[in-house]
Amino acid sequence: MRDADDLTSLLRAWREDIESVPFPSFAELLIPAQKQRSAPVRTATASVQVTKTTGWRDL
Repeated sequence: MRDADDLTSLLRAWREDIESVPFPSFAELLIPAQKQRSAPVRTATASVQVTKTTGWRDL
């Protein structure tokens, strides 16, 4: 029972410590604009064939 009391007091002290620090508040959230990017050029293509015995097979 002593261990439970010790854990309870540690939890209470931890909670008081956490609650003593004010939660930050923001008047305005500023999100920077995203840079415009073009889609990457696709230079390679893959060919895949399905077989009945093994499932997928790369060519």
